[in-house]
Amino acid sequence: MKHKLLVLSPHPDDETLGAGGTLLKYKAAGHGIFCLNFTDMKPEYGFSAQEVARRQGEIAEAGRLLGWDGFYNLQYRPAGLDEVPRRRLIEEIARVVGEVQPDIMILPFQHDVHSDHRVVFEAGLACTKIFRYPFLRRILVMEIISETEFSGSNSGFHPNYFVDISDWFDRKVQVMKAYGSELGDFPFPRSEEHLRALAMHRGVMAGTCYAEGFMLLKWVD
Repeated sequence: MKHKLLVLSPHPDDETLGAGGTLLKYKAAGHGIFCLNFTDMKPEYGFSAQEVARRQGEIAEAGRLLGWDGFYNLQYRPAGLDEVPRRRLIEEIARVVGEVQPDIMILPFQHDVHSDHRVVFEAGLACTKIFRYPFLRRILVMEIISETEFSGSNSGFHPNYFVDISDWFDRKVQVMKAYGSELGDFPFPRSEEHLRALAMHRGVMAGTCYAEGFMLLKWVD
């Protein structure tokens, strides 16, 4: 069976941080991978022309490396999703879900420290009702470094679903390097060293070298 995987990414790079290895693995196996990105840099949001051009270049290069079968960009203001009417977000997500008809959806963690992540989780979850989207069989939640581990929630991220990305970890790092403006030197959270440490930690939990961990919300077999 060929799968269609749709990841809901609050910001460009979140999809790679949380599920880059999984996306690469699924793509190589012949499955379809799709992204719905919610925010972006635009001049009207206060970003310079140089910043906008750099970000568009980063998105394009990361997309080339990942090999998207479909990339949707809503281009809302970063750190402003809580100001967007929830109904509008749900309608836009529902439109993409209806067009792609994924059987796997990946959401950000509901307790991430960034408000954009929490909004995307809540709006995305509203578009997973089986009686409206019978093709959607698996719902996963990803962890996004620099956001998930700083949530401060008593309901922390506890993965119970793991994807072995041992053959794909180096490619994931390559994709992340396309987002050069988002990477920093260790101990900055979004660093190559932290990516490797987390992948090794999840790999140990799964009995492999490198893995990505997810929380499984639903699986209809």
